[in-house]
Amino acid sequence: MPGTAAHLPLQASAAAVGDGAASDPFGERRARRHALCFDLLGGRFGFHSDSRRLLALAEAAYAGLPPQRLPQAQEFRIELDLLPPSERPCAAPPPPLRTHSGAGVLCGILDDRNYVLIVPAERRALVAVSQDMLEHAYHVRYELIEFAVYVLAARGMGLMPLHGACAGRSGRGLLLLGASGAGKSTLALHCLLGGLELLAEDSVFVEPEGLLATGAANFLHLRDSVLAHLDPQIGSWIGGSAQIRRRSGVEKFEVDLRRGPGRLACEPLRLAATVLLSAEAAPPGQPLLERLPQAQAMLRLSLDQPYAAAQAGWPDFVRRLASLGVYRLRRGASADASLQAIRGLLE
Repeated sequence: MPGTAAHLPLQASAAAVGDGAASDPFGERRARRHALCFDLLGGRFGFHSDSRRLLALAEAAYAGLPPQRLPQAQEFRIELDLLPPSERPCAAPPPPLRTHSGAGVLCGILDDRNYVLIVPAERRALVAVSQDMLEHAYHVRYELIEFAVYVLAARGMGLMPLHGACAGRSGRGLLLLGASGAGKSTLALHCLLGGLELLAEDSVFVEPEGLLATGAANFLHLRDSVLAHLDPQIGSWIGGSAQIRRRSGVEKFEVDLRRGPGRLACEPLRLAATVLLSAEAAPPGQPLLERLPQAQAMLRLSLDQPYAAAQAGWPDFVRRLASLGVYRLRRGASADASLQAIRGLLE
């Protein structure tokens, strides 16, 4: 009957007084008593949880980074919930992240107890992690917590998300792009060791109008092959870092940039030029750096950044980047030679 269903929730609540699961089936009154706040990617991020172990992962990712603030800074809230163990064996690697969206919610899902829900319009996200998944701290941090931060920053402040690195000095930056294996991480390392400030190694977020770039230079991911070309002291620093396995199966050192030499950018950098790294070696006697014609530069940037190229505002954004100058950097005899080639773009 029409009136019966309307009274069922009240009857159920009255019958379940004192039963927390029945009176709060969605856990909306969960306390989340502990919190951390960081100035990241141009905004302020608050992490809230009842689990100190989950907050420790956020702290490992972002504590000690120079604060980054943009003029359009917003405040964001990320809630971290620890759930009971899943039935998956602890030693088994987490399944690949799947994405989904609808009703204004963006989802990243590992399994039914490990996922992130992001509501960009409200500048909020929920990260759920099962107790056994804490054995896979890298995946929790990188694929759930950092994923939530990056998506919220881009959507909440209208930033263009780019896969690449950025380094510079005196408030001016170079955007370093290129396919996997082109040498972005190695060049980023040499920028850091060569006196430039590192803004980001893997993800760069750019304010589309003024081309002001921000990022989180927390970790640098390097293959062990890089050790043979480094000063022994630097090699010891990198070689003593934790090793992680990418989804591709490639193992890399995860080098904490906050604990090593060099300077991290203490403020957003205004882009001065874009450098596209090429795996092609420069012919003897030929310059490593070559400026691309504007039409070719815009095409190459769109091919290099398929996710960003699908975002609203990309045509105007890529035109602004191209007008500053887009350069192809071919491989030199050493990473130091590549560094010297791009230094002049900051003059």
